[in-house]
Amino acid sequence: MTESLAGGAAAAPLSMRAAANLTSAAIRAARQLLTELERGRRIDAAVLRSAMEAAFGASDAAGVWSWKTAYDVCEAATVLFLRKFGPAMRAKAGSTAAMLPMLARIASCLPTHTRRSEDSQAFQQFSTPIPLGLAACVAAGITPADRVLEPSAGTGLLAIFAELAGGSLMLNELAEGRAALLDHLFVNVEVTRFDAAQIDDHLDANVVPSVVLMNPPFSAVANVDRRMADAAFRHIASALARLCDGGRLVAIVGAGLAPDNPAWLEAFVRLQERGRVVFSAAIDGAVYAKHGTQTDTRLLVIDKWPAADPKAFPASQGMAGDVAILLNWVTQYVPPRLPVAAPVVADIVSRPAM
Repeated sequence: MTESLAGGAAAAPLSMRAAANLTSAAIRAARQLLTELERGRRIDAAVLRSAMEAAFGASDAAGVWSWKTAYDVCEAATVLFLRKFGPAMRAKAGSTAAMLPMLARIASCLPTHTRRSEDSQAFQQFSTPIPLGLAACVAAGITPADRVLEPSAGTGLLAIFAELAGGSLMLNELAEGRAALLDHLFVNVEVTRFDAAQIDDHLDANVVPSVVLMNPPFSAVANVDRRMADAAFRHIASALARLCDGGRLVAIVGAGLAPDNPAWLEAFVRLQERGRVVFSAAIDGAVYAKHGTQTDTRLLVIDKWPAADPKAFPASQGMAGDVAILLNWVTQYVPPRLPVAAPVVADIVSRPAM
């Protein structure tokens, strides 16, 4: 089905001009919401509706935009805010842990995703909470020398932290509406539109990341109507195949996708013939409350180097009640990055600034 920025399954594909107009309206709304965030104001339903109506020239009842689109616009505004103020926030905080309360304050200004669309449910489009995104990027150990692939980039809430760490971005997003937003938010990055479950099959041979940062669908696969329990694992396996030797993959997955879960042990043993799991910890679902779910998740860190013993895994750190606990575990237990075994020769394909 074709997803429009109006948020539903469109009866017919939008023309390129119409789609571009909707994306431009979404960006205008995001910039208006950015001014609200800059003033520390809470974006409640009334403020959000006003911004969307002003940008789109119609109410949601007219079908021009949906609340799912409005939530994506809020996330786009968050990306713009972090790009503008992230470096100053980091300098003022003095430490990564001290940034968490700042990010929590930003998140508290954003609305809770209470109105889910059929598409967002079917494709499990739950964006990464920004405190969790920070923890994932710390686990990735991104430097300016890295090429960072995000196979399911969504609205860019993970990618912006990779950008702030200095990494060069490679973004992919299957949903056309979100991919169009990414085109505007990350103007010097080409955004591909492939099914991330087979990302290694689709990308050009010269696209070789040294870091993969991902929050894949937990049990949804493109063009498959039923639930697929191994969906996230498929995404991980394909992205790991694309990662350069010595590179690092950091994934946010369902809490049950763990080496110490007997149902997944054999799969992880096979995976460790190519990449070794170096960290695993679950996170309480309350972290995702603002994004419309309470599902417990897990942070997995995998370095692309065969494990000496594929059947041996690091002990899981258990269940973190909040991101501060998780970040503390990441700082203590995630090992340093491996040397990249081969040079990453890919040139990032850039588009002219818009």
